[in-house]
Amino acid sequence: MLPNFEESLQKYAKLLVEKGINVQPGDWVKVTVAVEQAPLARLVTKESYARGAEKVIIKWSDDEISKQHYLHQPTEVLTDIPKYEIEESEDHVLNHHVCRLSILSSDPGLLNEVDPEKVAAYQKVASKAFHAQRDATQNDDLKWTVAAAAGADWAKHVFPDLKTTEEQVDALWDEIFKTCRVYHDDPIAVWDEHKEKLKEKATKLNEIQFDALHYTAPGTDLTLGLPKNHIWASAESFDPKGTEFIANMPTEEVFTAPDTRRMDGVVRSTRPLSYAGTLIEGIEVHFKDGKIVDISAEKGDATIKKLVEDNEGATGLGEVALVPDPSPISQSGITFFETLFDENASNHLAIGAAYPTTIKGGTKMSKEELQAHGMNTSTVHVDFMIGSDKMDVDGIKQDGTVVPIFRNGDWAI
Repeated sequence: MLPNFEESLQKYAKLLVEKGINVQPGDWVKVTVAVEQAPLARLVTKESYARGAEKVIIKWSDDEISKQHYLHQPTEVLTDIPKYEIEESEDHVLNHHVCRLSILSSDPGLLNEVDPEKVAAYQKVASKAFHAQRDATQNDDLKWTVAAAAGADWAKHVFPDLKTTEEQVDALWDEIFKTCRVYHDDPIAVWDEHKEKLKEKATKLNEIQFDALHYTAPGTDLTLGLPKNHIWASAESFDPKGTEFIANMPTEEVFTAPDTRRMDGVVRSTRPLSYAGTLIEGIEVHFKDGKIVDISAEKGDATIKKLVEDNEGATGLGEVALVPDPSPISQSGITFFETLFDENASNHLAIGAAYPTTIKGGTKMSKEELQAHGMNTSTVHVDFMIGSDKMDVDGIKQDGTVVPIFRNGDWAI
């Protein structure tokens, strides 16, 4: 057991509630969490009520049961989402603006042996069925945070050389606590300092308003346009009442949306992607005239192809994010096989929907208006990692002037 584990877990729960979703008096809180993480769920519940929450809802999950559903339910049963589940989700979002805390801990290869067609079918149906929740989250109409807990089956992927499950889980908890700054005497204050450093970079990029970005690295030569009046965002977000929250813990990124109509070139991934319970590695994507014209992967090829082929808007990109290679997560040298962590070790792109918050006035725009401004709309949003210490990124101004943004994987601006 890690030294002072119980104390660290309590500090972590407090951080997620107070700084992550920033629970306010009268809030409804919805926590999605695995059954094996019950101790953390109990602490989050206690902290939420201590902050004045009116109601806390726990949505439990279990990896093995989920896997059995995929393996044994016919596709038509698996994809028949009950009306009451959809209505409950819509009620929580539309009537209660529930604060959403998603705690990730699943085995990244959970569904490797499941037919990719079945996984893709469920993902597509679920995305449409729960669109109200997705739209509200992307618009910051409610407070939301994605965080993690050390699951045993996840930990064995990250630390295969450790001998026992206990050692593996302890090592993963240790990294979660480090990257979320839990070990500091005052994690809240340290997060405030970190947030301001990221905000400085976002502010500088917003002032310049580049017309395009050019990425170069081994296997990568990609030019992405940027929409007019785009907004570079960082750690902090705000709900419609102006209440601050942090959507990802940990986070090291500064991000915006590309102009999905202006994308040309090729890019290769540099880290594995765990998507829908399947590990995908060695992704190569070719863009032409604003669309993905070819995508392949050395591992998980069928799954990544199904993602792009079967989902509306999945031939476009919705996010470009800059993360310096010297970031703590990258320098740990650990591949987490979990996007929440791996995307914060590396520059990354997202297939699918843009966040309306990343363009001026975007949250008030219709789908058609967003598209007219070059913002991609889609039923999916899947990040994949492309950065390394060999990547350069240039910003291209409207007059063609080229300004270095990244050199050898680190900030140059």
